[in-house]
Amino acid sequence: MGSDYYSGALSHTDMKGQIPMVKTILRMTVASLVVLGFFYGGLAGQEETDKTLNLKIGDPRWKDKTLEVAAGVIYSAETGKAVPFAQMIKEMRPAAFVHVGETHNSLPIHELQAKIIQALCEQDRHLAIGLEMYPVTQQEPLSKWSLGILTEAEFIQAAKWYTTWNQNFAFYRPVFDLAKANVIPMYALNAPREIISKIRMQGWDVLTDAEKAIVPKPDLSLEDHRQLIRTIFETTHIPEAMKGPGLEKMFEGLYRSQAAWDEVMGSNAVRVQKLEGRKVVVLVGSGHLLYNLGLNKRAFDRSKLPFKTVVAVAVPKGKPTLQVARGLADYIVGIAEEERPAYPSIGLSFKTFSGLENLVIDAKPIDGAALGQDFEKGDVVLDVDGTSYADANELRTYLARFGYDAEVKFRLLRAGVEKTVVLKIRPQQAPSPPADKK
Repeated sequence: MGSDYYSGALSHTDMKGQIPMVKTILRMTVASLVVLGFFYGGLAGQEETDKTLNLKIGDPRWKDKTLEVAAGVIYSAETGKAVPFAQMIKEMRPAAFVHVGETHNSLPIHELQAKIIQALCEQDRHLAIGLEMYPVTQQEPLSKWSLGILTEAEFIQAAKWYTTWNQNFAFYRPVFDLAKANVIPMYALNAPREIISKIRMQGWDVLTDAEKAIVPKPDLSLEDHRQLIRTIFETTHIPEAMKGPGLEKMFEGLYRSQAAWDEVMGSNAVRVQKLEGRKVVVLVGSGHLLYNLGLNKRAFDRSKLPFKTVVAVAVPKGKPTLQVARGLADYIVGIAEEERPAYPSIGLSFKTFSGLENLVIDAKPIDGAALGQDFEKGDVVLDVDGTSYADANELRTYLARFGYDAEVKFRLLRAGVEKTVVLKIRPQQAPSPPADKK
C-alpha cells in the first residue's frame, strides 16, 4: 500500500448481535457507558438512520460516497463493488495487519472471523492473533492455550474468562479452537481496566511510570475520530439529571478512555508483529476500527506497515440493503440481522468481601436475563441449584451452560432474610427509547 495511510486501510467485521456497539450506545444511557467503561463492538441495522454509519470522515476519497450493502455480500471500499471472499483474502496478502471487527455477542461474526483466519492460514501459516479481551498482564493462559497445553475448562479457569470478559466463551470457540488446531499464537492487546479508568477520570499524566510503560500517551488530536465518538455520544439518550455543565467533561473523559484503548492495542499489535515477524490478525470490537480511525490507524502511525480492516453490518429484516459510508472499512460485510444472540446474557455480576465465603451480587441488573427479576445489589448468594460458590468465575462458568428457556434457582440472603429466586432465562427485550417530554 505504500506509506500513504489511506491507500491501504482494510476493513473490520461488525454487526448487530443484540447489544452491538453503535445501536447499543444509541440506546444505553451515558450513565451505563460510564459504568461499563467501553464501547461494545458492533454495527446494527435499525429502523432509523444511524448517523455513525454515514459520516463524512476517514479516507478523503470516499467521504461523499455510500454503498448499499446486502446481506451475504462483501463490498470493497476501493472499487465500491461486491468482491468474492477469495479475492478479499488475496488482497490481504501484503498486509502486515488484518483487523477484523466484531459484535461481541454475535456468533455469525465470530464464525466470519474464524473463516478469515482459516483462509489466511491456508495462504500463509505464519500468523498471530491479537485479542481485545485480555490485558497484557494475563498473557500466560493464552500462550498455553495456543500450544495445546490447556483444555477449554482449564483455560477458562486459568484465564479467569468470565471475570475478565463479559461474554459466553461459546461465542469465541470457533476462533479459539482454530488457533489451537493450527498452533497460532494468541496475544493479549489490552491494558488493565483500572489504568483506563484512571485515564478517563484524571488523564494520562497522573499515571505512575509503571502504568505509563503499559499504556502509551494517547493522541487526542484526531479530529475525525473525535467526531465519530462525539456522534455516538450525542445520539445517546442522556437523562435530564445528567445534563448540564458537566456533560462536556463527561465526553472528554469517555474520549480519553477510548483513545487510550486504541493507543495501547495499536501499540501492542505492532509489538506482536515485530516479535513474531508475521501477519497479525487483530480481533476487537468494531468501534475500535470504524473508518480506519481507531487502533488500526494508530498501529499504522507507529509501524507504517500496510493493513486491512473488515467490518460487518447487519441488514434489517424486511430491507434488501442498508446504506453505509463507503469509507466505513476496507471491506464491508453484510450480515442478516439476528433475532437474538445464539447464547443468552445472564446480566448478573458478583463480587467478594473479605471474611465472607459467599459471593455477593454487585449491582441491580441493568440488562440480560436477570433484568426485571428479583435480584438486588448486596444480595448474598447462598447457593445456586444447591451448590455454593466462592469464585465468581466458577459461578459464571456454570451459568454459561444454560440456554434460553432454562431456569436456575438462586438461594439468597437479603437484609438478613433468606429467599429463593428462580432466574428465568428469556431473550432480552430491547429497551424502548424514552418519549420526548413536551
